[in-house]
Amino acid sequence: MRSRLLGALVLLALAPARGAGQRIPLTIERLVALPSLTGTTPASPAWSPDSRYLAFRWNDRGMPARDLWIVDRGGTTPRRLTSPDGDAAPAVSGFAWFPDEPSIAFLRSGDVWRIGVDGTAARRLSEDGGDKSSLAVSPDGRWVSYLRDGDLWFLPREGGAATRATSIGVPPIGTVSLGTYFRNDVEIGDATWGGDAPAYAWSPDSRTIALHVVDRRGVRRTAIPYYLGDSAILNVLRRPFPGDSNEVRQLALYDVTLRRLSMLALPSPSTRRIANVAWSPRGELLVDQESDDAIDRWLYLTGPGGTLRLIWHDHRTSRIYNAIASTWHPDGRRVVITGDLDDRYRLYALTPGDSLPRPLTPATSDVDGAAIAVPATRQLYYTSTDPDPANRQIWRLGASGAPVRLTDRPGIHTPLPSPDGTSLAFLHTDDITPLELYLGSAATPRAAHRITTSPSADFAAQPWVRARYVTFPSRTAGVTLHARILEPPGLDSTQRYPVLFGPVYSNTVRNRWAGLYASVQQMLAIELGFIVVQVDVRGSTGYGRAFREQFLMDWGGGDLDDLEDAVNHMKALPYVDGDRIGIWGSSYGGTLTVYSLLKKPGLFRAGVAGAPATDPHYFGSDDVAIVRRPQTHPDAFLRGARQYAAQLQDHLLIIHGMEDDVVPFQTTVALAEELMRQGKDFDVAFAPAATHGWTQRPYYARYLLQRLVDHFVRYLGRGPAD
Repeated sequence: MRSRLLGALVLLALAPARGAGQRIPLTIERLVALPSLTGTTPASPAWSPDSRYLAFRWNDRGMPARDLWIVDRGGTTPRRLTSPDGDAAPAVSGFAWFPDEPSIAFLRSGDVWRIGVDGTAARRLSEDGGDKSSLAVSPDGRWVSYLRDGDLWFLPREGGAATRATSIGVPPIGTVSLGTYFRNDVEIGDATWGGDAPAYAWSPDSRTIALHVVDRRGVRRTAIPYYLGDSAILNVLRRPFPGDSNEVRQLALYDVTLRRLSMLALPSPSTRRIANVAWSPRGELLVDQESDDAIDRWLYLTGPGGTLRLIWHDHRTSRIYNAIASTWHPDGRRVVITGDLDDRYRLYALTPGDSLPRPLTPATSDVDGAAIAVPATRQLYYTSTDPDPANRQIWRLGASGAPVRLTDRPGIHTPLPSPDGTSLAFLHTDDITPLELYLGSAATPRAAHRITTSPSADFAAQPWVRARYVTFPSRTAGVTLHARILEPPGLDSTQRYPVLFGPVYSNTVRNRWAGLYASVQQMLAIELGFIVVQVDVRGSTGYGRAFREQFLMDWGGGDLDDLEDAVNHMKALPYVDGDRIGIWGSSYGGTLTVYSLLKKPGLFRAGVAGAPATDPHYFGSDDVAIVRRPQTHPDAFLRGARQYAAQLQDHLLIIHGMEDDVVPFQTTVALAEELMRQGKDFDVAFAPAATHGWTQRPYYARYLLQRLVDHFVRYLGRGPAD
């Protein structure tokens, strides 16, 4: 039920520079069509080791397949290195720099290729195809490494025969390759809900590789019907529920010279996730481990012979989903962690041997994600909610210990400093601009140049709506609530407009362009005259620990009170029609929608619930962080939605993918059965092969999003009331 989104705000002077086309009406058909109206965002930017070039994946034509691009550190115009053959060219799925020369290894069409920054023709290094991933180059430049079939492989830098370094991979038991839980039974790779831990990591001397080994053979088998073959089948996946045995997540060390694998003795690998592993310049391995319920966190360092030394342990029983991170300090000896040791997420420095981490950032704002260390300048870069929780600005922390704010443009920033510390690239997005790449000097980052312009020419012709951000008091949460509001262009305050809350979720009040949902929000406001509202319900980050942790075992509870407070705030506005208010969301947003209509009838006239998690017994293995386990907290598992079915009186549409393995379609079927038993009128729209992300296929998105829009137009009407 988690969701992590970027977002932000761009000045008019930095609006897309392409020639504007004639304004065309926004429709669902146009929003999902190709080439994309909003473009294809740049992805995975990475500096060359000498800091002269920045490479990234991008498609400047709004098509899904990203090519490999490069820009000089002092340049403003990017160059495409791959795929000169037009839109039919295969995508570049990953790349890695060689450390000793300006060339790049990359993955395309299942094989490894190599290309220089001068743009000469790419050379194919492998010929065997297959599903390769997690491409890397050893620090000494001798080997290109990748994962395939659950194992680690080596390829000489000049190409030739690949070597299978490990033999632990076991294929998946499923027959239909759909869903989050369709994974190898055993593999070197990410955990199903693994956070940011790398699948493997080379040591600085290229002699050892840390491997993340995941074994799912002890996980419950779950069958999901699949109907699109010649006959219906039961597709079987390894899919645990709260209280079940989870996958086993271990670390191994691979000796590159001896070709020998040895397992590290990490405690409780079936109830703890590995949040991160990172090598120090001296060759020590940092292991960041967290319990599945988020209550405990441990930091270890490896010693001689692969022994583990515990350097810190943190415990708090009220903790929920935990946005932790870790890295090595620029001095290469201390560890820098992102943690919630007090009211806020802050950066802390921990010296091995000391008992307590030392805070590095203020106690009045939240650090978002991991710090980025630049040893060359002994500096740390990070993003923070300071000074506004709706935005994420870039900050720098140097030897003086005083944080320095580097950006001031409203929106969400993601920094990428160069290895020598002299340049700063960052990704940025806002309410009216999708994610774009910027590049400038680390000394003057506010003067950074925009490198990519992703949207089509038609994008600039649209009257995109900038959000306004408001606050109002909560009746029950004890804090000020924050909301994000999009209003129709040319709103007439003497008229009364319908209001749509959505997509509802935690952490939605962000100055960002949130993908396809952002386009839908804009269409609802611009073309159909809806006021669109999002509110940060309890469980959201940026407002202190107490507000965040009120969500523990209270989903579909106090957060509904937050929504009710927001509805009352909107109803007090003279141009809002209080009888025409709707709500929609997906995943946990679908949960909020269903529970709002069932537990607070009349608050919303209509709702659309996508993939709603309505039965805690079917939550995923990661959700023990908010619901715990039935063996220890049985009362939390008595909160299913079916018991409230008799209270439905408003207009509900449920959207669900039949191959959803995160929130099983079975739960919607069970709720529908009870609603029918109670004689209730409701609607269901399904997609036969959709998984949890039911908009991922364009034709599913077109059909289901149109159903969503039609539902609200039917029951709320459009624009000002007559």
